[in-house]
Amino acid sequence: MYANERYLTLLNRFSGDSELGSSVEATLEDIAAALYCTPRNAKLILRRLQQEELITWHPGRGRGHRSRISFLAPMEDYLMKLLQEAATGGNYKAAFELLGEYTGGTDVRERFLGWLDGQFGYKKEQKTDSAAQDRLRFPILNKVNTLDPAEVNFALDAHLLRQLFDRLLRYCEEEQRIVPAAAHHWSVNAEGTEWTFFLRKGILFHDGRELNSRDVVFTFQRLRGETANRWLLRGVQDIQAIGSHVVRFQLSKPNYIFERFVCSTAASLLPDGFGGHAEEQFWQKPIGTGPFRLLCNNSCRIELSAHELYYGGRPYLDYVDMIIMPEECQPLTQSQPGMMQIRDGFYYDPETSPDTLPPSDDWQPIQKLCHGCAMMGWNLRKPGPQQSEAFRRAVRMILDPADLVEHLAEKNSFPAYGFLPETSAMRTSEPLRPERLRSALREAEYDGTPIHVVVDPKYRDEITWMQKRLAEWDIVLEIEYVVHGCGLTFHDSDLAIWRIVIAEDEVCEIEAYEHKECLLHNYLEDDTHEWIIGRIDAALASPDAAARRQILRQVEEHLRDDGTIIFLHHQQLSTYLHPSVQGVRLNRLGWVDFKNVWLETCLAAPELAATELRS
Repeated sequence: MYANERYLTLLNRFSGDSELGSSVEATLEDIAAALYCTPRNAKLILRRLQQEELITWHPGRGRGHRSRISFLAPMEDYLMKLLQEAATGGNYKAAFELLGEYTGGTDVRERFLGWLDGQFGYKKEQKTDSAAQDRLRFPILNKVNTLDPAEVNFALDAHLLRQLFDRLLRYCEEEQRIVPAAAHHWSVNAEGTEWTFFLRKGILFHDGRELNSRDVVFTFQRLRGETANRWLLRGVQDIQAIGSHVVRFQLSKPNYIFERFVCSTAASLLPDGFGGHAEEQFWQKPIGTGPFRLLCNNSCRIELSAHELYYGGRPYLDYVDMIIMPEECQPLTQSQPGMMQIRDGFYYDPETSPDTLPPSDDWQPIQKLCHGCAMMGWNLRKPGPQQSEAFRRAVRMILDPADLVEHLAEKNSFPAYGFLPETSAMRTSEPLRPERLRSALREAEYDGTPIHVVVDPKYRDEITWMQKRLAEWDIVLEIEYVVHGCGLTFHDSDLAIWRIVIAEDEVCEIEAYEHKECLLHNYLEDDTHEWIIGRIDAALASPDAAARRQILRQVEEHLRDDGTIIFLHHQQLSTYLHPSVQGVRLNRLGWVDFKNVWLETCLAAPELAATELRS
């Protein structure tokens, strides 16, 4: 690849408008300067390029005879060949670097992305000396932020961690109850302050070592430290290993749903002492007990392989390949005809109309209503108009979720009046009352101060609608689009838009208030946060599920009524699947559980691609 890139560099530098095969003047010194090397190394590179029949080199000999070079491989075809070879070999980093450096002024980018789209999807790969292997390959738009469960905050990271690690217990969405995972049994005392978990025997980490109680103690003791998810163990007083396969938690306060806390992705089980590895080294390729092991994790690719000895049954898929698309490639991937439609991580298309037709009648429809919502919230730790409750209430009256959904008709969304779709279903849009709105603005003494908004570009439609509606009441939004993690942070914003995913039950709702990296946690004033913590403790201390739900609804209603947060919309995910693909189900994180996906051998073909999986 090194010599090939040098060919492209020289071709760009010296060929100009000359025809392929014609010679152009180029001194050895000019070539060395273009390649940023010495004349001696330039000679070696030229010799290599000649051996590969990419150039002819005629060194000038004698006074007045200048050296000449001829280029033999067409720029676009040769570049396309290099891109395909790099991608086919799994070197997506090299492919995307070539794409960014050499495709300007050509149609190679469009050609390559069209070809790459055909490489995505479910594939059955046959090697001459082994059985056929099933691989799922698809693009994602965002890189993984962390593989450390103690720091996890985003849905993509959480989904990936659930492939690599197990937890003590698991929340079963179909049955809507807690089921055994690494622990086969658990018990709690009458006061809700002592929880005991009994581990299965024979659960193996990816390196072959058996899980035991020391691993569980290490995991949770570490989680109690200065981690983003330490909220999970806020009430835990002590953790003890009772023998090799029993662990007991002593709590300082009652928590009748602690079993649900240990279902959290943040409670994923790690090997004691990081399995003998240095911590920094461990996170480069973490070892868990989950259904997949990590083969590759870099800026362009995440590759998983099946954990052959997984206690819950070996996955049907042999490999899962996630290709992280660079930003300059994303608009094409999202909009071009025939391309896979993706947003927020997977190959469903939230923006597709529910009336979109499948490629043929035998394709399987698959839909999922997101268990969570998009919302906006005010940064109450910054000075500004948002410090006035009257102003926040006025903005809430202006921003009607039903109006937003009508504006976003093509996104297949539903008005949100609470965190959960079932809560929103019990409310309706409130008609605008202009006099009440004007009264709130007068009470707020709003003087026209602009509202500074830092927002992710994926919420461009939402913030544009918001800007238009507020402008009708002389409220000005100053918008700055910033991708998460790039420079300016959302803590600098007067308000923000984000999406909360309630992956399981009320514990995920509690996480939104207590996770130290969640925007809601960082935007609330200290006294409000202390009040919320008190209400959460009251909910946890109640053995009655209805009472707990009522307490948490009180918190939600309080934040909604005083305008601290404004709920926007719930999202419907939908796609169609090729009839040979089985076991696909969108979970509440908006992802497919890889472990249960399989292909019908009689129908699956090597050329089955993600263009056949588009919405």
